[in-house]
Parts: sequence; structure tokens; C-alpha cells
Amino acid sequence: MGRTAGRSPGDTRLAILEAAAELIRRDGLAAPISAIAAAAGVSKGGLLYHFATKEELLHGLAVSLVAEFHRRVELAIDPDDRAAGRLTRAYIRASFAESRDVDGLRNHIALAAHLMDDPDLREIVDAEAAHWRASLGADGLDPAVIRVVVAASDGVNTGPLWGAVLAVRDIHELERELLDLTRGGAAGPQ
Repeated sequence: MGRTAGRSPGDTRLAILEAAAELIRRDGLAAPISAIAAAAGVSKGGLLYHFATKEELLHGLAVSLVAEFHRRVELAIDPDDRAAGRLTRAYIRASFAESRDVDGLRNHIALAAHLMDDPDLREIVDAEAAHWRASLGADGLDPAVIRVVVAASDGVNTGPLWGAVLAVRDIHELERELLDLTRGGAAGPQ
């Protein structure tokens, strides 16, 4: 199978990562390179051109997931917001935007669980956690507020795995309450 006509190397790499995400989510780390290549519409050799080993592919997939969340947070920054907690509010907005796609969240959690089984990828996860601890910690808010925000924002994204306890209205209220908390306000019932 040759290179797909009209597809750039970047597009091919993205197609490989998307195929890998789907097959690893479904089949776990045992998903064969040949199946990933076929799903991406490339030959096994084509896949190996972009990712020389399966470990390199898994690393690339983990890095792309991390980069995608960073991108979402950056896009969620309000350019007019100059107050302390600006990044934390973007973290909340990005996290809660993801929480609205329950099926997508379940797929994302399944993929992350498989990737976390690989000890070599824990380095990426640990670096990501350190990044957010440092970045949010330097955002000018009380550390107690940061802990509540991170626990609630991350929790809203893992809740659907076990069955959503919070209703959609509750999730919208929680987002508003967390945003208010970062501004020093105490949100009450409306």
C-alpha cells in the first residue's frame, strides 16, 4: 500500500495517531502495528517511517494527547482577563468543555488507561502533572482553591466512567461555581 495521494506527511502522521488511539482504546496495547497501519490507510512500512517502533508510536500518541489538552486550555484563555487565576479559569473551561461529550470521555479514559499501563509513558504523565502543578500554582490563587478546582475539574471528566452522578444542570452550576471561586466569590444558588 503506497502513500495516500494528496496527504502530507503531517496528515499521514495524524491519521496514524488517530488510528492508533482508536485501536489501542478498543484492543489495548496489544493492538498490532499492522492493524494500526491498515486503519490509517498506510503500509506497515509507511507507519514505521513515521514511528520507527511501537514504543515510539505510543510515546507520540501520549505526547499528542497532552498537547491537545494544552491547546484546549490555551484556546479557553479569555484575552480580556488579566486577573489572578486566568490560567486556572481556562483550565476549568477546557475541562468542562470536554465533560459535555460523555461518549468521547469514556473513549478518552479507556485510551489513557491503556497508555498508563506502559511504564515508559509514566514519565510523560508525571511531567504533565508537574507542569500543571507549577503553572496553576503560579497563577496567583490560594493553593486551597487550586486543589478544589483541579479535583472538581478532573473529577467531572472521570465521573462518566462509572455513571454520571451529576446531572447536566449540576455540571453547568459546578463550572460557574468554580469560576466564581477563582475570582474570590462565593457562588450560591440562583
